[in-house]
Amino acid sequence: MTESIEIPDCRYPTEPTLVKPSSTTPRHTLYLSNLDDQKFLRFSIKYLYLYKRSVEVEVLKESLSKVLVEYYPLAGRLRISEEDGEKLEVDCNGEGALFAEGYVDLSVAEFLEGSRKPNRSWRKLLYRVEAQSFVSVPPLVVQATHLSCGGLILTTSINHCLCDGIGSAQFLHAWAQITAKPNANLPVTPFHGRHALKPRTPPCIPFFHPEFNGPPAGEPAVELLTQLLLSQPLVPVAVTFTASQILHLKKQCVPSIKCTSFEVLASHVWRAWIRSLDPPPSLRVKLLFSVSVRKRLKPELPRGFYGNGFVLGCAETSVDRLVTSNARYGVKLVQEAKASLDDDYIRSMIDLLEARRGKPDLSSTLVISPWSKLGLEDLDFGVGRPLHMGPLASEIYCLFLPVIGDLHAFTMLVSVPQSIADRFEQYCLKGIGEREEKEDGGKETGGRGY
Repeated sequence: MTESIEIPDCRYPTEPTLVKPSSTTPRHTLYLSNLDDQKFLRFSIKYLYLYKRSVEVEVLKESLSKVLVEYYPLAGRLRISEEDGEKLEVDCNGEGALFAEGYVDLSVAEFLEGSRKPNRSWRKLLYRVEAQSFVSVPPLVVQATHLSCGGLILTTSINHCLCDGIGSAQFLHAWAQITAKPNANLPVTPFHGRHALKPRTPPCIPFFHPEFNGPPAGEPAVELLTQLLLSQPLVPVAVTFTASQILHLKKQCVPSIKCTSFEVLASHVWRAWIRSLDPPPSLRVKLLFSVSVRKRLKPELPRGFYGNGFVLGCAETSVDRLVTSNARYGVKLVQEAKASLDDDYIRSMIDLLEARRGKPDLSSTLVISPWSKLGLEDLDFGVGRPLHMGPLASEIYCLFLPVIGDLHAFTMLVSVPQSIADRFEQYCLKGIGEREEKEDGGKETGGRGY
């Protein structure tokens, strides 16, 4: 099996078009909260979907124009605020989403066989917008690529400053439903306003926020780790954890603590990542992971809110404590980090971002973003569910992805330095149950593609 297929060049018989809302939409400026307008979120979330059958492009465009009436900020344009030269806002001008149609000499079967790990050639499946800056790129870019066998690859680029994972999934499900059932009502009415997340005046920051505070400048151990992470090519590592393997990890924590699948896998992958990098034992290391605040705030965010409604939980310890302690130790750190994220802490973080528009500390940090419980794998445009769903590229941010056809499994995907990739995968597979223990040295995978 080919782990990563090289995508041939795409043909574009026509120029991309702008798909505007099908009827008049409100014209105003949309305020972006401090959670939206974080500097480390100034990129687009890029999804790739593979379908056995194609959908007519005109049908996709028509349904997109309808759903953009409700999600009209995605048809607008980002701009820099005149009042604050650093802050972004959305000009809801109805200019439209960019839609490209392409053709590629590739079959569904060929893509599936090589879909385990994304590579740079996959970027051909999303139209490259020539723009002077990130702000100039339309918030929503779509490409429908027809395959030689009659299948379809649909890629979307959604500006992260407008949506988080939950919000982008909400939008995509709305678009899919209108495509499949043109007369149906939206599953959820979108809520556009971000004012519930405005900072206080003056800012009040009673908490220490380790997620935004790094080590002293010039610390030798940190510099060595940074050099390793930046000095060589990054390669993707993909490991699929089955339900039985996740259960095996959970059993290592009971009866002293009960934990979720995310908590035990986050701790397990963090430990494997640190072990493979082998930094100095005394180095302080962190795990950052996204946590929805929608139901943690008082009052809760309105139903249908699709902006950035997450913050970063932060687990922190020393290398030696993490790698020499039992599995329960890392899980407990993750749970304690989650438990600290109450309304007071979240408001303090929002105010911190107002007072100091910094970035999270990534110096000796693994960042995990869970895509596995968003329903992204269920997107049906009327031709059935996708055969593959995943990111367009593998990054240094670790993703927990859904596994098509298995609600209880996860695929972990992250790019690591080439010299440690094999070692990292082996540590991920170590101690995950009977299947691994029966194989020679734990090298059989559980790391199949998704």
